Amino acid sequence: MVEGGGEGKKVCVTGANGYIASWIIKLLLDRGYIVHGTVRSLDDPSKTAHLLELDGAKDRLKFFEASLSEEGSFDAAIDGCIGVFHSASPVKIAAPNPEEEIIAPAVNGTLNVLASCVKNPTVKRVVFTSSIGACVFNDRPQTPEVVVDETWWSVPEFCKFSPLKWYLMSKTLAEQAAWKFVKENGIDMVTINPTICIGPLLQNTLSGSCTYIHALVNGSETYLNETFNWVHVKDVAEAHIRAFEIPSAHGRYLMGESIAHHSEIVEILRELYPDLKLPTKPSDDRPPAQLCKISQEKFESLGIKYTPLRDAVKDTVDCFKKKKFITDQKPELKL
Repeated sequence: MVEGGGEGKKVCVTGANGYIASWIIKLLLDRGYIVHGTVRSLDDPSKTAHLLELDGAKDRLKFFEASLSEEGSFDAAIDGCIGVFHSASPVKIAAPNPEEEIIAPAVNGTLNVLASCVKNPTVKRVVFTSSIGACVFNDRPQTPEVVVDETWWSVPEFCKFSPLKWYLMSKTLAEQAAWKFVKENGIDMVTINPTICIGPLLQNTLSGSCTYIHALVNGSETYLNETFNWVHVKDVAEAHIRAFEIPSAHGRYLMGESIAHHSEIVEILRELYPDLKLPTKPSDDRPPAQLCKISQEKFESLGIKYTPLRDAVKDTVDCFKKKKFITDQKPELKL
């Protein structure tokens, strides 16, 4: 979509202080883009300090205050931009009023961002951060020989059977609403649907997905008896930018590098960090579930080579050490 690189071209990243969004901003600045980042409040410098330290931030990064629940609040940030990376969304598992605190901001916020794009004819493409959670929660068979592709959609009724139901419902409903809106309004949109993201954090707070690794290296006696599909956050950020820059990019791109049970992650950690105290048994006696595969065919068209799981785990823990996230505490991790 943007040929000749990003030098001097203006784009917007919503939810700028988020885990994936921070990496998107870093890579955009590295490519020479001018970046408008949105945050809920400009009064909390701790949310943006890590971004202001990035190379190029002083001259080419500007923050705007915008709220998912406020119609028109993204207008100023998107004004004059040729691309929008929409990553802002509530990352909550539970809330006193989940319909209003999780579902509504995700869905209505996405529509508010897209409505601001309609007002700005300079916008050539939107790249929307979705999730594999918007794909796999349905009644289709999901055994190890099954391959999930971009045609799969989660069904909100099935999301309710997961402890992460409200988050999964929010991502599913928001992406569905987005596709309906862009088709009705002639917006060019691509979505990235990653699995569990791990890797170094640019911000100084622990992201939700990285807590799964954090729980294994911070004194827990047991590991979660679950199998996940994992992917490096930098690969996910890179996919966003290539999905914006490659003219032929279209539709949804599912991302997942490795399927691994938490016990396999523990073994990787044991090899990498023999001095760390690591859990030795699962949290329960259930037979571990096996996951279906994720199609790589379309993702490969972006020309990205995945970071191997072992390297992703190492990058994550090395970051924890650098930021002093590893202590003698025993965090409680619940799905």
